[in-house]
Amino acid sequence: MAKKSVSKKNSSAAKTARKKSAKKAAGRVAAKAKKTVSQTSAKARPPKGPVWQWTALQTAAAIRSGAISSDEVVEAHIARMPDGNPKLNAVVVDLSEDALKAAKAADNRTKKSEPGALHGVPITIKENVDYQGRPNPNGVPAQMNIIAPSDAPVVRNLKKAGAIVLGLTNTPEFSFRGFTDNPLHGLTLNPWDAEITCGGSSGGAGAAVAAGIGTIAHGNDIGGSLRWPAHCNGVVTIKPTQGRVPAYNESAAAERPMLAHLMSAQGPLARSVGDVRAALEVMSQRDPRDPWWVPAPLVGPRPKGPIKVALAKLPDDMDVDPSVRAALRQAADRLERSGYRVSEVEVPDINGVWQTWCDIIANETAMLQEAAMLKVTSSDFHAAWSGIKAKANTLDLLGWMRATAARSTHVRAWQLFFEEYPVVLAPTTVKPTPGPRADAISAERTRELFWNDLRFISAINVLGLPGAVVPVALHEGHPIGVQLIAGRYREDLALDAAAAIEKRADALVPRLWEKMA
Repeated sequence: MAKKSVSKKNSSAAKTARKKSAKKAAGRVAAKAKKTVSQTSAKARPPKGPVWQWTALQTAAAIRSGAISSDEVVEAHIARMPDGNPKLNAVVVDLSEDALKAAKAADNRTKKSEPGALHGVPITIKENVDYQGRPNPNGVPAQMNIIAPSDAPVVRNLKKAGAIVLGLTNTPEFSFRGFTDNPLHGLTLNPWDAEITCGGSSGGAGAAVAAGIGTIAHGNDIGGSLRWPAHCNGVVTIKPTQGRVPAYNESAAAERPMLAHLMSAQGPLARSVGDVRAALEVMSQRDPRDPWWVPAPLVGPRPKGPIKVALAKLPDDMDVDPSVRAALRQAADRLERSGYRVSEVEVPDINGVWQTWCDIIANETAMLQEAAMLKVTSSDFHAAWSGIKAKANTLDLLGWMRATAARSTHVRAWQLFFEEYPVVLAPTTVKPTPGPRADAISAERTRELFWNDLRFISAINVLGLPGAVVPVALHEGHPIGVQLIAGRYREDLALDAAAAIEKRADALVPRLWEKMA
């Protein structure tokens, strides 16, 4: 009980400090932020609407053209933060002061050198990768003394491209839950509705970018942690092929085990497919610290003729909500109208693939991390972990070797499947978005969530395949997204299909902003 009281005290103090910092920054820049865009420059015509509503691509183009400065863009985004973040608790480390300095430096550099692809573009970073000089607690109070000696590759690549970091976003303890809550920073809410989860583990990232705090949010995904928050918050993402985006935390006490590395990926969340594509290109630049990084081209050969899309047949044992079936049909129709040929097809052994993912991640975690994690985590974490572990088979060495061999069999089957159907259209979840702490209700509820609801998300991690999520519709005021899966290093095919759906869909986020206003 003593530990819990201290955690709450620390969380309350941290929240108070963040609110004071945000208020101070907002007050300092409010006068400048109120200046209309039309007053910023007569050199070029900027996009319509408030600066914080612009896409990353629009923002970068406006800065390059001279329509607005990096400083003015960052000021507008900092002024936006107090409007949304205090209620959401999405950005938990406010870097406004550093962001303003970086923006001014960016404007000075523009006069001397060619700007990067994301020059002056405001972004956020998930607080589970190294950010030089900052703690990397990963949602755990006991890890606040872990200070990053250097930037993680994905942070370094974004900064090299000129992106400006506004703050660090919330994540559950050890980034291990699909619901963003922890004793260090507290619960992150969904900007659409506080009664549903923002997802996880990149829930802070998804909530922030949906609410208009930054144009691009960094996140990562080992069991759905990019795609699930994208679905919950009504934004776009791509979980890249493993090896596409380099990863490394110098602050880590030990290397990750091999399969955990092969199932995990760094990636972007944004409000448009175009922004996700641009962010992926920047994030995927080489870093010698990741031995698994692959210099694969971002665009591959286009299949001949109309691209065949497999609408994944849902297993008979899945309890599927009618709203999900309707969203999948809607997405399929939009693809058909864009020239794709969609057929409902059974994909290769999705149940066996998911079980292999569950067995591998649960056994690796139990052997290498469980004892240490349980000592420093909350009862909610214990409940969620128990649910995942209960669905896994306990493996001895022989069982482990068979599981890793089975992974290769599954990957091969899917690769052969993509020869006929280059893209798979599948659900993210098959049920309405649950409450903000649904996985902590009981081990049984957690098993239901991961096995029934999110089966088509987590299964893709063990395959190492790219998966995009794009919003399709609202159901009872809550976003529904669909997943587009493609072959290894064919993020371009997944994103092209997502863009075809996006082109014919009503934009959801502007409705959210109207609601928030």
